[in-house]
Amino acid sequence: MKKLILVIFYIFILNNSSFALVEVDITRGNLDPLPIAISPLYVEPGSQEIKQDDKVIKNIGEEISKVIEVNLRRSGLFNPLKKDSFVQNPDIAHVKPRFEDWRLIKAQALVTGKVSIMDEKLRTEFRLWYTVAAKEMVALAFSTTSSNWRRVAHIISDKIYQRLTGEEGYFDTRIIYVSETGEKTQRYKKLAIMDQDGANVKYLTLGNELVLTPRFSPTNQLVTYLSYFRNLPRVYLLDIETGVQEVVGDFPGMTFAPRFSPDGKKIIMSFAQDGNSDIYTMNMDTRVVERITDHTSIDTSPSYSPDGKYICFNSDRSGLQQIYVMRSDGSNVKRITFGKGLYGTPVWSPRGDLIAFTKVHKGKFYIGVMRADGSGERLLTENFYQEAPSWSPNGRVLIFYRETKTDSEGKGFSAKLWSIDLTGYNERLIETETDGSDPSWSSLLSK
Repeated sequence: MKKLILVIFYIFILNNSSFALVEVDITRGNLDPLPIAISPLYVEPGSQEIKQDDKVIKNIGEEISKVIEVNLRRSGLFNPLKKDSFVQNPDIAHVKPRFEDWRLIKAQALVTGKVSIMDEKLRTEFRLWYTVAAKEMVALAFSTTSSNWRRVAHIISDKIYQRLTGEEGYFDTRIIYVSETGEKTQRYKKLAIMDQDGANVKYLTLGNELVLTPRFSPTNQLVTYLSYFRNLPRVYLLDIETGVQEVVGDFPGMTFAPRFSPDGKKIIMSFAQDGNSDIYTMNMDTRVVERITDHTSIDTSPSYSPDGKYICFNSDRSGLQQIYVMRSDGSNVKRITFGKGLYGTPVWSPRGDLIAFTKVHKGKFYIGVMRADGSGERLLTENFYQEAPSWSPNGRVLIFYRETKTDSEGKGFSAKLWSIDLTGYNERLIETETDGSDPSWSSLLSK
């Protein structure tokens, strides 16, 4: 990942720093998304064309604005207006908008800017305007290599999202997942990574061995995952940028779902021996393994709270699979789910306020969220089979995977990645080159 240099030119906030045009209500859909005009960024005369993947991008300003538009629309909070309704041209709008022209088409916010490319260096400026008050809200400039233009678009999207909602965005992020091909009875699985919008796909393993449950480290540099070597499960560490891979642990029993602690100093996982599964941690520096639970029942799928003080997990110690919370040292275990059905794959929100989970009830699979004490359970989506939720870094969107049922001849199977926000109304298919499962969302790359 190439380094991105960010220069802040000027920031103007309307007197009250908490001012936001969009209010996020997690209990209902945003039925009235904010009308926003995203003007194509003006390309300064003499700027060079960009060559990427054997293609020539002739109007980089227009391409950047398209990515911004798609990002904001997919969030469900914004309604980017059609460009054929624009009155003012981008070569004039980037200097000084005629606000009456933008208010005429009902735009409450406006994005303008300009780009220039010289010697493969891309310089981008953008401004966010509040058209109602005819005021500038944010102005930023970026300088980077020209091949980084999509990242520039994602960072601009994050700045717009943050300024208009008061919360951090999630567009300058990546998703790692298991790419799947082949028939259901003989699936080939390899690690793949892509931008959150599905672009820039890269395959990190060859598919010679089964891979499962990839998870990012807090720095986004490392990934931990489970792989089978000669039919034995091993926990691996992979450096995404260098491709260097190492075995973290080679255990005699079955290992499940390794995941990093919030500070990246430990990996937590479940480890099965003699038909019983307990939760263990491994110190990344010393490789010392510590047993966290010691129970005759099956304890699996551990996930840390963002402050590292607590762990949620699922267990059948009550007779049915339910979700429990305990301190990070394994003390003070409390059951937090008491509803009908089976609960699994709990994942703590990066905000610390919610836990996402999978629920199975009457033959259907649900993705839901609840507070950390188990109250306020809300089921966001149901289907034939779906699981493995993972949070966006701002704690507002979940990504998961969903499988389809095969027909009487065993055909029709697929596994696809989907996203849904906390309202439960903005459910979207994430396009991937192949089938996909076990997604994990990175933290913001630009932080």
